[in-house]
Amino acid sequence: MDYDEIAERMLVPPGRRVELSDYDPGWLLTKAMDSLGKEQAKERSVELLEQSRQELVQEQDLLYATGTHAILIELQGRDAAGKDGVIKHAMSGVNPQGCEVHSFKQPTSEERAHDFLWRYRKVTPARGRLGIFNRSYYEDVLVVRVHTELLGAGGGKPDRSFWEHRFEAINGLEDHLVRERTVVLKFFLNISKEEQRKRLLKRLNDPTKYWKFSASDLAERSYWDDYTEAYEDALGATSTKKAPWYVVPADHKWVARTAVVAIAAHAIRSLDLKFPEPTPEQLGAIAAAKARLEKE
Repeated sequence: MDYDEIAERMLVPPGRRVELSDYDPGWLLTKAMDSLGKEQAKERSVELLEQSRQELVQEQDLLYATGTHAILIELQGRDAAGKDGVIKHAMSGVNPQGCEVHSFKQPTSEERAHDFLWRYRKVTPARGRLGIFNRSYYEDVLVVRVHTELLGAGGGKPDRSFWEHRFEAINGLEDHLVRERTVVLKFFLNISKEEQRKRLLKRLNDPTKYWKFSASDLAERSYWDDYTEAYEDALGATSTKKAPWYVVPADHKWVARTAVVAIAAHAIRSLDLKFPEPTPEQLGAIAAAKARLEKE
C-alpha cells in the first residue's frame, strides 16, 4: 500500500485555510482502488485493513516494551461518522495492557470549574501506551461554538478572539505533548450529509440500533453549515507540522478504518523503536529460569 498517497490526500497542510469541499468523503483511498468497482474496492480495503492491523499490533508491542514514547489518536466527526466503528473494528487485536480509550460526554460540575483542557490533560497516555480519544478537547471549539449557551454564564456571544485563544491553548498543549515524546494523530472522519441521513435512517429501521439514536442527532443536522464552518476554522488553525490533522473519507466505513490504522501503524514504525537489549544480569536470570523449567 502506498502510504504517501494515502496520507497526502488526507493531510491538512499547516497554516492553510481549510475547505471541506476539497476533501471527497467518498474517496476510495488510492488511485488503484478508485479504478475498481465498489465491491472489489471493499474487498481490497479489507485486505489492507488486516495487513495494517497486524502491523499496528506488532508496532504497539514495541511501543509498550520500550516505554519511550506515547501515541495519542484523536477521533472527531459528525454524528454517525463511524468513530465507534474505527475503535471497535480497526483497533481489535492491540494489547489491552498498553491501550486505553476515553470518550468524553458533557462535562461534570467539577470539570466545568476548571479550564476547558483540564479533563483531557489528566488522561493523556503515558509513555509506552496507545491512547484513543473518542471526541476530545476539540468539542470545546466545535459544539460549544455552534451552541454558545453551553459555555455557561459569562455574557454575550464570544467574539473571534475567544476562539483564537482556545486554538492557541490547544496548539500549546499539543506542542508540549510532542516535546514530551507523545505522537499526536488527529483524524476528522468526513461524512457527507446524504450518507449521514442513510445511517441515521438505518438506525431507526433496526430495533437493535434504537439505543444509538438520540433526538438530538436530527436536531444537529439543521446546524450542518455551522458545524462545517467550525470544523474548517479548527482544522486550519490547529493542523501543525508536529500535530497534523487528517481529513479521512468516511462515507465508506471500511475506507475510514483502513486509513486510520495505516497512519497509526506508520507513525509508530517511523519512531524506529527497538526491543530493549537485556543486561548481562537479565541474560543470566533468563538462562537460569530456562534451565529450571527444562528440568521439570
